[in-house]
Formats: sequence, C-alpha cells, structure tokens
Amino acid sequence: METFLGIDYPTLWFLVVGGLFSGYAILDGFDFGAGAWHLFFKKELSRRIALNAVGPVWDGNEVWLVIGGGALFAGFPVMYGTFFSGLYVPFMLFLMFIIFRAIAIEFRSKEEMLWWRKLWDIAYSVSSIMLAFLLGLVLGNVLQGIPIGSDLEYDGSPFLGFLNPYAILTGVTTLFLFMSHGAIYLLLKTEGKLFDKLEGLLKKGIILFIVVFVITSLYTLIYIPHLSDDFKATPALFIFPVLTFLSIANIPRLASKRKFKIAFFFSALTIALMMALVAIELYPVLLYSTIDPANSITIYNAASSDKSLGISLTMVVIGGPLVLGYTYFVYKTFAGKVKLDDYSY
Repeated sequence: METFLGIDYPTLWFLVVGGLFSGYAILDGFDFGAGAWHLFFKKELSRRIALNAVGPVWDGNEVWLVIGGGALFAGFPVMYGTFFSGLYVPFMLFLMFIIFRAIAIEFRSKEEMLWWRKLWDIAYSVSSIMLAFLLGLVLGNVLQGIPIGSDLEYDGSPFLGFLNPYAILTGVTTLFLFMSHGAIYLLLKTEGKLFDKLEGLLKKGIILFIVVFVITSLYTLIYIPHLSDDFKATPALFIFPVLTFLSIANIPRLASKRKFKIAFFFSALTIALMMALVAIELYPVLLYSTIDPANSITIYNAASSDKSLGISLTMVVIGGPLVLGYTYFVYKTFAGKVKLDDYSY
C-alpha cells in the first residue's frame, strides 16, 4: 500500500473527507441555526435582516456538502453505497428540506402579502430545524452503527431503522449546537433591538446545548462502549474531549463580555473538535456493523485503488486552495452589519 509522509492513502483520504464535512458543519451549521431562530423574530424588519444575514453565503456553504459527498464516493465507494442505501429515508428527507428551504429564501420577497411571507417564514424555519436535526440523526446512526451483512451491504429495516433513541438524541444535540452557532453569527450581523433579543436567545440556546450534550456524552459512554475503545487504548487522546469541553465553556464566557467574533471562533472550533472526536472514535471504521463487528466497513475494505486515491489527492492539492480562497472572498465581501436595500430579500 502506497504512503505519503508515512501515512497510507486511505488514511489520508479519511482525513480529507473528515475535513470537508467539518467545514460543511461549521459553515452550513450557522445558517441552519440562524434559520431555526427565524420564527422567534416577530417583526417583518427583524426577519428581513436575519434572512439577509445568511442570504449572500448560504448557497456557497452548500458547496462543501457537494464536494464532501463527491470525496466520499471517490475515496470509499463501498461505504458510499451502503451508507446511502441504509439511511435512504433521512437522506431523501434532507434533500427535500434543503430544496424547500432554498425555495423559501428565494420566494419570500417576491410578494408583499402578509400571508405569503408568513408561509415562507414557516417553511424556512421548519426546514432549517429539520436539516440540523437530520444531520445529527445520520451522525448518531454512524456512531452507533447500522445492520451490515457479511457482503458489506445494509441488512436492516428499509424505512424506520434509522429511528432510535441515540440517533434522536444526537439530532437534538446538533440542533441546539447549530442554534447557538447561528445566534452568535446573527449577533455579528445585527444591531439595535434585534441584537438585544439575540443576546437573550443565545443564552437559552447555549444552556440547552450544554444540557443535551452532557446527556448524549453519558449515553455514549454507558450504552455504546465501542466508541471509547481508542481512548482506553491511547489515554493521550483524552486531550481531545478535554479541549472540547474547554472550548464549549469558553463560548458563554466570551458572549457575556460581548466578544462575539472570538465566541464565533470558539463555536466553530467546538464543531471541529467534536468532528475530530467522531473521527477518533471511528477510525479505521467508517460504518460499524451492529450484526457483527467483523462486517464493519473500514477505510481499507471500502477504499478505491491506490492509483485512484493518488489522483484524487492531487486534485485536492490543486482544488483545495481554490475553494478556501472562494470562501474567504465571499465572507470578506459581505463582512459587517446587514444593511437593507432594494435588492435585499
């Protein structure tokens, strides 16, 4: 097996896929979170400002999802097939809500009627809540594992097998994490009464997130022991959960001092650290089999050939800086507080 700097190609691609999905969770996480708060804003002006805070960036954020999905398919086609067939229903729901949310953003400002705007406000907020929840639901199933047979294909219920207490708990945790992340982002983009209201909402969001996160962590330790195997084998890895808890604790401290730019950095860092924890808990497994651990899909039995991975890694070296440059340019261009004009949503 070929290596680069002593790391084999499947491991390198595992890091690439993890990095892409982490970037997606950070970027689309705040605009899903901002959308989840939308119905808490009662005035038309507040809703327009909140909508225009994410207006210039939401579709660019989803580029990371497309690239991440493509990277998963290119690097681990066996995982891609089993993953999407096993979790077909939540992925179809995710696709439906992501389309519905985009339509709501674009259609809301096309007519002045009050009922029209309220209709799309509800569609936008409900879609944002469901998208955040579904991402967590899928992650919960990945962590807990799904039924995989000896042929590495999904061998469970075709419709509701994804609904279980741990996945639902992970979905709720993700929702409150994104709502806190989104509230901080909106605080960076707003002022006046809306800003004051968001400060109160952020406090509630952080409290709810911390409570659910602690419950989910305890559930993981008690009922899903295979996730802590790597930590027991290598105690030095406990530095990651410690850093995660410190990062979470830093968010309300910075928010209380109104240092929202740094708080947003730590909110993004928290998501990145939580994704790192997921990677450590899983590696080298990609999808754990609840039927027999020997049937689990790993980075080695799911990987493309070394030649394919080598070509794909070359494309990452070329394309990665372009995506990062594009993302930086968009956020730099639309930095600062939201100002409405004739072209706003």
